[in-house]
Amino acid sequence: MLCGEKEEDAALTPTESKVVSGQRRGLCVRVELACTRLTAHVSEENYILLHTEGLSVSKHAGSMQIRSPSLTFNFDGNDIVFFKDLDVETHEELAEMQRHRKTFPFLITPHNPVWVLTCPSLTFEFPYQYNFSDTFDKAISVQKWLKTLHRSPGQASAVQHLPPDLVFKISQFSFVFLDDVFEIKLRDNYELMKDESKESAKRLQLLDKKVADLRKQHGELLPARKIEELYSSLEKKHIEIYIQRSRRLYANTPMRKSLLTWTVSDLELVVLADESLHGPERVREQLRDIDKISPFPREGLPLVVQWCRAVKFKLTAYLVRIRDFPRYLFEIRDWELSGRLIGTEQDGQARARRKEIVPLGQPWGDVTVQRNMPPLKFYYDFKSNISLYTIVWGPCWDPAWTLIGQSVDLLTKPTADPSPPLAWWDKSRLLMHGHWEMDIDQANLHQLATEDPYNTTENLHWEWNKVNYDWNPGQFVFKGDLDVNVRTASKYDDICFLRLPNLCMTLDLQWLCHGNPHDHHAVMVCCADNVADVTSGQSHDSYRAFRSENLNLSITMDLNQHCGTEPCQPRILLYSSTLRWMQNFWATWTGVSRPICRGKLFHSLRPIRKKLGQHYKQMSYTAAFPQLQVHYWASFAQQRGIQVECSKGHVFTRGAQRLIPQAGTVMRRLISEWNVTQMVSELSHMTVHLMASTWDETADHQINAQVKKTHLFSLSSLSYQRQSNRMEEEVNQKDETNNSYTHKLRLVDLRASWTTTNRNIAFGLYDGYKKASVLKRNLSTEALKGLRIDTQLQTKKLKRTPSNYSPTTAPTTPVTPTVARAEKTQNEGTSMLQKLIEETDKFVVFSEEDSGVSDQLCGIAACQTDDVYNRNWFIELVNCQMMMRGTETAGCVLVSAAKAQLLQCEHHPAWYNDTLKQKTTWTCLLDGMQYFATMEPNPSEQEDRQLWLEVKNIEEHRQRNLDSVLELMESGQAVGGMVCTTTDWNQPAQVNEAQQVQRIISRCSCRMHYISYSHDINPELATQIKPPELGNNHEKEDLLKKQAGAVDTFTLIHHDLEISTNPVQYAMILDIVNNLLLHVEPRRKEHSEKKQRVRFQLEISSNPEEQRSSILHLQEAVRQHLAQIRRLEKQIYSNIRAQPEELSGDELMEINTRLQNQLNQEKNDMQMKSEELNILIRCFKDFQLQRANKLELRKPPEDVSVVRRTEFYFAQARWCLTEEDGQLGIAELELQRFMYSKLNKSDDTAEHLLELGWFTMNNLLPNAAYKVVLRPQSNCQSGRQFALRIFSKVRPPVGGISVKEHFEVNVVPLTIQLMYQFFKRMMGFFFPGRNVEEEEVTDEEDKFRLVTTGITVKARQSSEDTMGAMGPSKGVTQGLNRSAGVRRSFRKPPEHPVDDIDKMKERAAMNNSFIYVKIPQVPLCVSYKGEKSSVDWKDLNLVLPCLEYHNNTWTWLDFAMAVKRDSRKALVAQMIKEKLRLKPAAGSDLRGKASEGKSDNSLQQQEEDEKARLLIGLSASDKSSSKKSIFSRRK
Repeated sequence: MLCGEKEEDAALTPTESKVVSGQRRGLCVRVELACTRLTAHVSEENYILLHTEGLSVSKHAGSMQIRSPSLTFNFDGNDIVFFKDLDVETHEELAEMQRHRKTFPFLITPHNPVWVLTCPSLTFEFPYQYNFSDTFDKAISVQKWLKTLHRSPGQASAVQHLPPDLVFKISQFSFVFLDDVFEIKLRDNYELMKDESKESAKRLQLLDKKVADLRKQHGELLPARKIEELYSSLEKKHIEIYIQRSRRLYANTPMRKSLLTWTVSDLELVVLADESLHGPERVREQLRDIDKISPFPREGLPLVVQWCRAVKFKLTAYLVRIRDFPRYLFEIRDWELSGRLIGTEQDGQARARRKEIVPLGQPWGDVTVQRNMPPLKFYYDFKSNISLYTIVWGPCWDPAWTLIGQSVDLLTKPTADPSPPLAWWDKSRLLMHGHWEMDIDQANLHQLATEDPYNTTENLHWEWNKVNYDWNPGQFVFKGDLDVNVRTASKYDDICFLRLPNLCMTLDLQWLCHGNPHDHHAVMVCCADNVADVTSGQSHDSYRAFRSENLNLSITMDLNQHCGTEPCQPRILLYSSTLRWMQNFWATWTGVSRPICRGKLFHSLRPIRKKLGQHYKQMSYTAAFPQLQVHYWASFAQQRGIQVECSKGHVFTRGAQRLIPQAGTVMRRLISEWNVTQMVSELSHMTVHLMASTWDETADHQINAQVKKTHLFSLSSLSYQRQSNRMEEEVNQKDETNNSYTHKLRLVDLRASWTTTNRNIAFGLYDGYKKASVLKRNLSTEALKGLRIDTQLQTKKLKRTPSNYSPTTAPTTPVTPTVARAEKTQNEGTSMLQKLIEETDKFVVFSEEDSGVSDQLCGIAACQTDDVYNRNWFIELVNCQMMMRGTETAGCVLVSAAKAQLLQCEHHPAWYNDTLKQKTTWTCLLDGMQYFATMEPNPSEQEDRQLWLEVKNIEEHRQRNLDSVLELMESGQAVGGMVCTTTDWNQPAQVNEAQQVQRIISRCSCRMHYISYSHDINPELATQIKPPELGNNHEKEDLLKKQAGAVDTFTLIHHDLEISTNPVQYAMILDIVNNLLLHVEPRRKEHSEKKQRVRFQLEISSNPEEQRSSILHLQEAVRQHLAQIRRLEKQIYSNIRAQPEELSGDELMEINTRLQNQLNQEKNDMQMKSEELNILIRCFKDFQLQRANKLELRKPPEDVSVVRRTEFYFAQARWCLTEEDGQLGIAELELQRFMYSKLNKSDDTAEHLLELGWFTMNNLLPNAAYKVVLRPQSNCQSGRQFALRIFSKVRPPVGGISVKEHFEVNVVPLTIQLMYQFFKRMMGFFFPGRNVEEEEVTDEEDKFRLVTTGITVKARQSSEDTMGAMGPSKGVTQGLNRSAGVRRSFRKPPEHPVDDIDKMKERAAMNNSFIYVKIPQVPLCVSYKGEKSSVDWKDLNLVLPCLEYHNNTWTWLDFAMAVKRDSRKALVAQMIKEKLRLKPAAGSDLRGKASEGKSDNSLQQQEEDEKARLLIGLSASDKSSSKKSIFSRRK
């Protein structure tokens, strides 16, 4: 190019001299050239051609003008630069420049010559894979040689004149990278094939219709050969049409050619020079002023190139588009910018200069030119205003962006320094420095959420309003209002799910380098020839100190900025569909990008560039907000939802990234693993409400829908802290609460509500979540995996880990062996683990049987081991309370605790028998627990009105008042005391008058332990595991190491309980327990019934494998429903967005209503089929597991192990039953050492054990003859003796019938001292409304009252149903039939017709199979005081006989009736003998089985009753009223 300049200078020099001389004489010169071609050969192969048409050059007095309608720069035969209607003018002075200079107050030069370039169109166009940098660099070398040839030594040191100002006015600027022609044709051909497939389908449909019409006319006379010819000719026509369309593809529309198009409209650029900015010293001053953060070299900064200008430009549109994608990559409207711009090139000294040989040909020969290697750096101080700024990006644009990167590499020649190339972020840090401030009216970021680059509907839209943007070195600051919207082609489109007003977001970048990350002046590149002089021993890297090893990113979002107006509340709005969309969005953005155009075929063998996402080492996020509101709705109809509100809050989290190399010889990408190392959150005054709408679920979104809010929980402060478990623990190990826990959560003043409304909304939300997750799981490819069971693998697994298997508790696929899991990773820890587990079959560990009941509960023992390696969770609750309200009773119960702690620990893996397991323990400690309840039978408060305890009544009080009266007052702590409540958040009870509540359980403590064992071993702990030792001393074997020890265990312990309730509170507690806490949601109940029905079908089916095909068919049907739902949603969306002109508003509404109804029907059908599919898959897997277990039934009995243990323990409980006033006592019941345990075993059996150390019941009525109503006859001195013991062993159900293999009740001798008045009061307490004097009570009523809660229930009609029992046992057939009929008559009629399976289910649910029942004899000492004239008994010694039953199928009521009948027969006879002073019969003579009852018992009973009436003198009514509840026969 510069050779061309030389030729031009040589041609025009005489002309210029004439012009100069003419200027002195006042002459003008004008030169016009019709066509000019100037060629500059920069090498033998490369040249630059300047081609102009109609070039005119004119010079007047003080000004010059150059015009050309067309000017083109051609590089090596490619037109690169094209000017259209170019006009260049020079002026000594221009009036409009004064206006531009006034915008920069630091300028001092008043006037300066100016060059004005005006061009309507300027185009840069670079062909695909053309190496522009090679030719351009050779031209620069030629220019350098020309400078050295023609510049004299004195000319270089002369004073430089101030360069002229520049003004560029370009109407349309475009910069284009051309695309690969093969890629273009590939895309166009794909679109053609897609369109042709639709057209051919239409033609085929038309032919089908014609053939059908012909068949209607001609019937069977139409030959089949003729039809085949028609279809074959149509197939040929398809091919011909496709070929013709392909040939005419570019006839009408030209081929797309651009890969990247950058266009600028109406650009006006002004570049001003000034004396204050001119010269090397002034440039250095400006440089230090702009780049203050970078250390300036002490020895000075020698510069080869230096210039500083005041820059100003404005444009109307700045657009960047990739290929023909429908969205712009960048779109900027109305951009104005002003500021300072500096360009410098540092002097490279000797080692940073490279030698380049320029082949000039004869007569010059080859010439060597010295080239300076340091790059040109830019320093800027800009301020700009933009009306609209939009960026669009998505992973689907990655392939095209990779090709653009390759084209950009061909524009700039790579450095000759042999160091590894800098990444783009380090290169930008090296070349760009300064400050840039932007004021943007509206800024948008669209993150594309699909893999289709032509999609315009699916994206995440970040929208900033009135944003101020600051770009400083290592920092980005955004200030404005941020809205984050989800754009999706459905009714959830345009939902603003995140609104953050007055947001100040700061991004701090901390570059981790060996040196100062801002010291770019110290970077000095080096020529390859001089590397040996500066490098010793290690690979050369000129950027070693500056190159960043990693990046720490810190994001801060502060919402506490107030801009004068009243503060707006940040809001988050979420729908379940929005969350599902977010999952797909995250999967799209975290997918692995494929390599594009790499390898030998594409001549691209450079090492792969590191992604910025892999450069992060740490990332921290901080958010601070004055208040926050979060809404979550389960559906668009806003039927059910959650609202969270909180005041001032602060959230901080920090994560660290590890890059893990993959094993193997194949080169693979590094695996990125993020770990949260620290997290701190603090929220104050947080309230959570559940919301429900009255609208129907199928209705569309209602703007003004009536939403009812109910309180779920609130708290005054929440603080959460998380630390990495890899941090060192430098704390006192003795104090458990001070140990370093990974998660720490503290809740203060928690107030929770649990009512039927809350429960229904919560069940509805959970049900929707469960349905969605079940649908996702059942439609995945994993759904049918594991149905084929390998019996050999199963056998080996059952021998090693028998506790894994329980058909009733394993609805999912069986757990794979640990060996298979260990093979997945290849690091040192897991390989060690694999070796250990492979050796487990070689070890045999013996364990002795546990003798008797352990004094120590297994849950406590398991939690007290010292093998903890990670203390995971520490949850602390201070002054928490919970309000519960039932359905059938008014009033509420308040449960409070002064302090609660929940701890979770993870233990080191250990060997249990021959199995390696890892233990996790949960411990819950509750201190200062109290229970309060309202007293009135019909309280006046509204249900929505919340009653809360004051904090002073919850807090722990160390000192108790000795005065018993004061203890019952407001400040007291005794059971039965009254306290005031409040309804407001922080108001005391005196401000808000509310009713009083009574303390029904005084302060107590509770401990809960949960221990779980897992086969998933942490790989990091694998190297610390030792193989099991073969110990010979079995006596010292730990209890937990035994086979029954390493099982999942739950333990609950209460030490001392003091309880006091009146009848209303007792009924309320029963109502809350039955209808609120133990409530089964109706839909879940219906679901379990459907599941049981499918189980019966599978058991009846001869070949259950046939169900596999039905599962596959159902999966396909559900997928079709899902596709139809998506199609209908997009159709509704397009109808709303399009608003077709040919349809009126009513027609459009009618179409949308019809589509909406169709959509709702599809959703209902899909839910039904999804539920059916879920039941079928789960039942089929369960059935497969049961069949697999049946194959293993012959295994030795020692392989049967415990899989779950549950324990409840109360040291002492005292329960006072009071009158309705809550103060006057009726009775006091005292229990000691109550323990209940349940063991679930691997063969589906279960063992229940209930033990009670001591119990007594006292009569608190005034003037009572007997103070002790019920107590054991002898005091239990030893802690191992029990007053009551109930043991039951349960087998797996057979045909739905529960099987009780062993049932035994043991009771110590009892003393009973009963008063009729006491009995009457107790019946009134437990059964309010029941008439004690009632003589005739039917069996049906008695059965119902066994489960009554004391609430009056409507009378039920009698039943005529006579359904028989499955297997009537001896002597109880009549009772069974009656029981079955009564129970069936109370149920509502079934919705579907009753078939055999329903009858089998109903019978099975009612009955229990008792294989062996034993109740040993119990001596009784009975005293009774009747009413008024009734006869009293004192110290009547009776013996309850030993009862045994074998192989009976009974309901629980039938069992109770059998025990009652057999014991009554023996006791009546003993009473007669005792009154007659006869010797009582031995207990062994009274023993009898239910099967030995004889028909003459009734006659004998009548005679004994008659003797009793004659001898004792009892009337029928007296006897009935005194002993009716225990001994009388129901008629």
